[in-house]
Amino acid sequence: MRVKVSRKAHFNAAHRLYRPDWSDEKNNEVFGLCNNPNFHGHNYELVVSVTGEIDQETGFVMDMKVLKDLIKVKVEDVLDHKNLNVEVDWFKTNNPTAENIAVFIWNKLRAFIKSDLDLEVTLFETPRNFVTFSG
Repeated sequence: MRVKVSRKAHFNAAHRLYRPDWSDEKNNEVFGLCNNPNFHGHNYELVVSVTGEIDQETGFVMDMKVLKDLIKVKVEDVLDHKNLNVEVDWFKTNNPTAENIAVFIWNKLRAFIKSDLDLEVTLFETPRNFVTFSG
């Protein structure tokens, strides 16, 4: 029987959505207020879910303390209170949209979660805007 377990986390980060190869006019047309050259920030809410079989010995799909620690080290310590465009190398060449941030987080965690377990990342940029990536 497959069960999904989830851990919530939180981080704050600033970003600017823009493409340096586009004109200011086109960036403003596509990204609007999110193209602020002085950046803007969000209080991101993160839900990381792992789905798999319950281990008969432990009763866990995954030890939630291990998942909590992975999220802290691989996500929160890397993204919290950062300007994503400036301080996180991956976002120097990838626009820090909610979609790309979710993929970044998934990639940071995937190598540390057993391959027989499914990983899903849901990122809330605002209470009403969120994305989910499951690889």
